[in-house]
Amino acid sequence: MSTVTSTWRQRRQAARTRRAIDRALSRTSSPGMRNELLALANADRIVGR
Repeated sequence: MSTVTSTWRQRRQAARTRRAIDRALSRTSSPGMRNELLALANADRIVGR
């Protein structure tokens, strides 16, 4: 049961992170800032956080 709960929490956290990144990207005022946000988001995925 704890594995199911843990998996569910991880998925919810990933969904929250994706929404936060999407909101930040929609608010950027410059292409440079957008690129920085995308680089940070991709680095986070590569590291596996």
